[in-house]
Amino acid sequence: MKEICDLKVTINGEHTFFLNQSIMCSFSAKLKELVEQQQEEEEEENNKKKKNNKNKKRRGTKRLPAEVKLTCFPGGAGGFETVSRFCYSSNGRVPTAATMTMRPSDICVLHSSAHLLGVAGLLAQAEALLDGLFYWTWDDLLASLRTCEPFLPLADSSGLLPKLISSLLAKMSAHDAEELTAPTPFPSSSPSSPDTPGSTASSSAAAAATKKAFLMAKEWWFDDLAANLPPAVVAKVLTAAGAYGADNRNLTLTRFLLHYLKSSAAAAAAQRTTKHRQEYAGLADTAVHGVVLMGRAAFSCRALFWVLRLVSGPGAAASRECRQGLERVIGLALDQATLDDLLVSGHGGGGVYDVNLVVRLVRVFVLGAEEEGGGVALGRLKKVGRLLDKYLREISPDHGLNVSRFLAVAESLPDSARDCFDGVYRALDIYLESHPMLSSEERATLCRCLNYEKLTLEACKDLAKNPRIPPGAAMQALVAQKSRLQIKTDTADTSSESARTPRGGAASATEDEADTASSTAPSLDVEKDELKLNLQKMQNRVRELEKVCLEMKSQMSIMVKGKPIVSRSAYQSRRGVTRFC
Repeated sequence: MKEICDLKVTINGEHTFFLNQSIMCSFSAKLKELVEQQQEEEEEENNKKKKNNKNKKRRGTKRLPAEVKLTCFPGGAGGFETVSRFCYSSNGRVPTAATMTMRPSDICVLHSSAHLLGVAGLLAQAEALLDGLFYWTWDDLLASLRTCEPFLPLADSSGLLPKLISSLLAKMSAHDAEELTAPTPFPSSSPSSPDTPGSTASSSAAAAATKKAFLMAKEWWFDDLAANLPPAVVAKVLTAAGAYGADNRNLTLTRFLLHYLKSSAAAAAAQRTTKHRQEYAGLADTAVHGVVLMGRAAFSCRALFWVLRLVSGPGAAASRECRQGLERVIGLALDQATLDDLLVSGHGGGGVYDVNLVVRLVRVFVLGAEEEGGGVALGRLKKVGRLLDKYLREISPDHGLNVSRFLAVAESLPDSARDCFDGVYRALDIYLESHPMLSSEERATLCRCLNYEKLTLEACKDLAKNPRIPPGAAMQALVAQKSRLQIKTDTADTSSESARTPRGGAASATEDEADTASSTAPSLDVEKDELKLNLQKMQNRVRELEKVCLEMKSQMSIMVKGKPIVSRSAYQSRRGVTRFC
């Protein structure tokens, strides 16, 4: 006898099944509920039609099959077909291996489908198979978790996902001395505090051993999880381990997250959906929380910069608050950085390098050094000053670097951080050479980052001869150099005089010291004379420029009146002004 197909089921809007209503509803409580609800609605609608058509002739109405639409069904059409096969079987069991191959991925689909449709018999058999999770292989467990991604909320609510994750964590911790659900112990001292000279050798050795243990090679399961688990499942695993978001206190899981983000960065960020970006952003925040907690106790300064680059990319960008916390950890250890660490690519289109990041890091470092105080802080400041001079020379040729950003980097440190400003002057010269279209006002503004009193005599001579430097700045540099030489001369004269005239019959200096002081005076006189000559040349140049300007103004006024007269001085001005220095 041919069976009646009076039930139409549409799966995910793509596939349609015509089934026997009595068979399916006898096993599926969900389908029975949906069919009864639809029948009640049809009866109400028919009753309304009967009331409206009392006087009309009755016609026989053909009853249409019940129609049910199911969306986001686990396993799609294949999963529903498996459930329907179970319902159609005479003994109420899942078809044997002769008709269907059972795999861990099939069990997950069957469990979720049975839970969704309310097929109690199928759900009981799936639960019985899941009870043997302890004996599943590692690959089977990963395959099951991977297949749960399309119906992850359903798998989580049905209790399937917690069982799989619990078994996964047990296998991951089976060969590890450290439990993944426990926080990692780390030194009680602040990880961002610098090493002090008073540290003992034993404590340094212990700290080195601890960091080496923390930075051990990646665990055996890192690659497997990174290659098989989607970000949503990884987030569920971390949540089950109590290490998601701000709760992350485990170094092993932090290192895994960094490895996972690095592996997934190969995929193009444009191909990820908004949902995927949010999931990756949550994992990036979790990783940053762990890195900030451990700080320099587990990560070197270079590693911290690598983490910052990783979580600042467009594909897995961490939140602004998390990145600020990471920048604070890096800023406090900026004296351990190198030039390569600072050369972070810019993402905003304002230049090749992220200059604003370096300015923020220097600001954090300066505040920390001011709080620390003492000679150690001054030494660290000078170390960062030398590093910034190299950084300025590296970024100066960038045509996207504007004047304000150059000044922000050059003026981010106090003058006490530099014993000499020759490095800043060299960077400024490179910047002016790479940006020839700057106005005279912008050039003068750039020169304010120079401390003329801390320029060497050679740098001051080069500055006075440099045509890219405004004359006013060159004059200030020469005047500052002259005053400094005057102070040196006075000091030398005072020392030589005190060497010749001992007080109270007791010699305050030996004869050798007196000879040294007297021999220093001629060299200072030579430098002083040379500086006077350069200053005189600069003054002559300024006077010549003023004269040419007056001539040009007079010629312009004559041309406006309609009497073009070319004088000899105007002709010379077109040829150019003679350079005196």
